[in-house]
Amino acid sequence: MEEWGERLDGKTVGLDSAPLIYFIEDHPSYGAELEPFFGMVEAGRIRVVTSVITLVEVLVHPIRRGDTKLAQEYREVLLGSRGFQTLPVSAEVGELAARLRAVHISVSRMRSNWRPPRMPAPPAS
Repeated sequence: MEEWGERLDGKTVGLDSAPLIYFIEDHPSYGAELEPFFGMVEAGRIRVVTSVITLVEVLVHPIRRGDTKLAQEYREVLLGSRGFQTLPVSAEVGELAARLRAVHISVSRMRSNWRPPRMPAPPAS
């Protein structure tokens, strides 16, 4: 077992949408890297906690593409898999998450010299 696996064995881990997407969609760079982690979850050695926000994030692209099979796979993993607990989010937690994300994105964008795209003017009423 890798060192990280020993540290996480028996623990509860908060999971964001990106690792789940990489694993489920078998991302060429990260999919195989995540197999040991999700194997430990399936074996009951790691417990995953996430929120319905993750469900929202992972369903956007499959729904947009009409990929009902992939959307259902995400639902099954997040809502019915051993080792996964998907929690509701209160308005207070949502507000805090938005504030954290706003700060994180701002810092990341500042580091990369990212500039926001120009938004088109809203249509005239």
